Amino acid sequence: MLSINPKEIPTGKFHGYLLGAIAPRPIAFASTIDIDGNPNLSPFSFFNVFGSNPPILIFSPARRVRDNTTKHTLNNVLETKEVVINVVNYAIVQQMSLSSTEYPDGVNEFEKTGLTMLKSEEIKPFRVAESPVQFECKVNDVIFTGDEGGAGNLIVCEVVKMHINDNVLDDNGAIDQHKIDLVARAGGSYYTRARDGFFEIPKPISTLGIGVDNIPSEIRNSTVLTGNNLGMLGNIEQLPTADTVNNFGKEHPNFIGLESTKKHTFAQDFLSKNDVESAWKVLLLK
Repeated sequence: MLSINPKEIPTGKFHGYLLGAIAPRPIAFASTIDIDGNPNLSPFSFFNVFGSNPPILIFSPARRVRDNTTKHTLNNVLETKEVVINVVNYAIVQQMSLSSTEYPDGVNEFEKTGLTMLKSEEIKPFRVAESPVQFECKVNDVIFTGDEGGAGNLIVCEVVKMHINDNVLDDNGAIDQHKIDLVARAGGSYYTRARDGFFEIPKPISTLGIGVDNIPSEIRNSTVLTGNNLGMLGNIEQLPTADTVNNFGKEHPNFIGLESTKKHTFAQDFLSKNDVESAWKVLLLK
């Protein structure tokens, strides 16, 4: 295993390791204005949501690694204390990327990218009309983590108004993850299109799984079942009853009397289909 002390390698190299390992990252497409009202638009992938009451978003326009300069977004935020965070979907990902070009101060990235300036309702910076969701934010705080190249500047934003395009809502008025078609940032030049990789894992909030520690050792030490498989098996609240296992065996006599490896392989196939109960029934058959 490669073990690294951040202080013993160049910042740029460690920066690359960080971005390659902590991914995918959502993108804050940040719209600001300077003190004279000149618009600026730039993307940042050091970003996430940190609360809903109050609604808090945090993103970080870090100091440039190569020359330790700060970005226009940070300078504007310090002057005006306002920002619009627009989310990025696949339809605008190329324009978003173009906006990251380091144009001189005063250049309007809306014009450079062909994106539409949409007037905000509560603050002065413009929204990106093409973005499916836009957050108008007041800046509560800026936390400076250092003064060397690569240091983060955490901009703590409170959402004062959120705008959602009707086209990304489902019949119940919730955001449809396939319709919104978000993209995220990874290492190097890589992005990921979120909806192409969605899968569901039920949250164990209202349930109490038996835990991997309560799975019989013969199953827990399987050479077939993976850690993810065991996690699924351990997330069940109670094992199938002997009667349901026996009935399952009558319906599927080919699963009876299997040696462990074959039994675990069949169980793994059920798990791949999210059928945890059938997987347990196979495993518990004698």
